[in-house]
Amino acid sequence: MDEWLLIAAMSVLTFTPRYLPFGLAGKVKIPPFLERALTFVPIAVLTSIITQSSLIREGEMALNLGNHHLLAVLSAFVTALISRRLFVIVTVGLITFLVAKWLL
Repeated sequence: MDEWLLIAAMSVLTFTPRYLPFGLAGKVKIPPFLERALTFVPIAVLTSIITQSSLIREGEMALNLGNHHLLAVLSAFVTALISRRLFVIVTVGLITFLVAKWLL
């Protein structure tokens, strides 16, 4: 019986946070400053994921030329500053990664 109670409680706790935004949509007005701030959430999340995956290798900071991921990120960053075209940025990053992995 305890297992069924646990499953029911977990279902409620999982469903409620997912339903609330839909249930309250249109009824709650978000202040303009908060709405502007929320536009930066995807950029911040993506930046943290990319930074962590490119700087940390095998549980340690890898700030050296043997880190292929870091070289690819740096080349993609420089390309982004120059071209601002997504296809070019991704292509340069991938080519840099492959060349660095092949040569180093």
